Amino acid sequence: MADIEGEPGSSMHGVTGKEQTFAFSVASPMVPTDTTAKFDLPVDSEHKAKKFKLFSFANPHMRTFHLSWISFFTCFVSTFAAAPLVPIIRDNLNLTKSDIGNAGVASVSGSIFSRLCMGAICDLLGPRYGCAFLMMLSAPTVFCMSFVSDAAGYIAVRFMIGFSLATFVSCQYWMSTMFNSKIIGLANGTAAGWGNMGGGATQLIMPVVYELIRRAGSTPFTAWRIAFFIPGWLHVIMGILVLTLGQDLPDGNLAALQKSGDVAKDKFSKVLWYAITNYRTWIFVLLYGYSMGVELSTDNVIAEYFFDRFNLKLHTAGIIAACFGMANLVARPFGGYASDVAARYFGMRGRLWVLWILQTLGGVFCIWLGRANTLPIAVFAMILFSVGVQAACGATFGIIPFISRRSLGIISGMTGAGGNFGSGLTQLIFFSTNRLSTEAGLSWMGVMICACTLPVTLCHFPQWGSMFLPPSKDAVKANEESYYVSEWTDEEKSKGLHQQSLKFAENSRSERGRRVVSAPTPPNITPSHV
Repeated sequence: MADIEGEPGSSMHGVTGKEQTFAFSVASPMVPTDTTAKFDLPVDSEHKAKKFKLFSFANPHMRTFHLSWISFFTCFVSTFAAAPLVPIIRDNLNLTKSDIGNAGVASVSGSIFSRLCMGAICDLLGPRYGCAFLMMLSAPTVFCMSFVSDAAGYIAVRFMIGFSLATFVSCQYWMSTMFNSKIIGLANGTAAGWGNMGGGATQLIMPVVYELIRRAGSTPFTAWRIAFFIPGWLHVIMGILVLTLGQDLPDGNLAALQKSGDVAKDKFSKVLWYAITNYRTWIFVLLYGYSMGVELSTDNVIAEYFFDRFNLKLHTAGIIAACFGMANLVARPFGGYASDVAARYFGMRGRLWVLWILQTLGGVFCIWLGRANTLPIAVFAMILFSVGVQAACGATFGIIPFISRRSLGIISGMTGAGGNFGSGLTQLIFFSTNRLSTEAGLSWMGVMICACTLPVTLCHFPQWGSMFLPPSKDAVKANEESYYVSEWTDEEKSKGLHQQSLKFAENSRSERGRRVVSAPTPPNITPSHV
């Protein structure tokens, strides 16, 4: 992607106000720059970065980016570390197909509850504490995998490790508070995509670690147990780094800002209410259940599928399966970037169309994967399927930040939990019994993806419109300020608690696009510089 230069902001490292240009740098155009703010990157009125520099560690924006994706990556590695070693583990613990399927369901079910909790934690305590403490508290459960002795223990430990996947919520919340709305799709997509890449990386890492330990003199049944100490220690290390180097918001940590009065302390009941009463939340819970959800399901079965169906060696099946997860390196960022580009021309309606197209294509390619009869065709279909669903995940979180400003954490948590619920339900229906073969289960899962993507057509924003309907013609009610400020009562507004929502509304006018006639902004509803 080429550099798209915006107005430079003030720098902490010089007096010119100009920043170094990196090889991968994307900026948000047409958003006013707050030139009084002292940050490494140009920022808007909320002090969110207007530029995304992939290979920068600019504090706090890009440092937060790298801490969030690496911590999420670590949790993905540990959650799915057992999947590529199943052919060894099942012989050691005498696991049946039902046991393996139930363990797969358990691994993604644990984080349904933890993701809901993480959303509230991010809104009320900040993402830094939520991410750091979850990383360190889940480390003992990863170590416990080395000591399981039967199927019940195996399922229980995989369930508990799965709680760590709630770091996804802190990751996406963090990006939404650090980067401007014009580049939020790319920022969210890259952070989550690189984190999800852990599901593919573990297909490579764990077999290699297992083989090295075995060659060092361990028996196969001992080597897989020792291998789990690697992701366990990674949890501890990343938890400490996030706690010591992370920062909740561009201006500082949430607790300190609340103490100084710069940020209002919100009530959980109000935050929860505006999340669950917004029907768009539930549409995206379903949509994410059949984009991220099927990705998680596939992470659990894909190595075993290629191992059994095409009689491959364990290492070879692991390499092929790794391609599915590793596609996140580019696929999910591509989905977020495609959402941002569509928004520049067609506004929010462009984002919705991009999501529907990508997710539907993912479903079609999933059907093809299940019907493939030769190894080359199966691998090709798997890659196309992975790109489709992973790009759809990126496009989804290009929209989530706009559903609600006040309840962003809760909605992110509910959406993330929807992904895990969809995964658990899908594995329970298609991959946990002998009624369907794995290949038939994949095809039916593809059909389910296509069907469950259709409700995106019902998502309508009064200020921007929907896939098929234009914005409301009411110039007073159908505008950004009215939409986001409606989440605050008159009493709260009289105390100035809605100021952050006003700033967000001002910066989100870019979602009108260039080619779509959207509701005009009534004069004097928002000050020029909130």
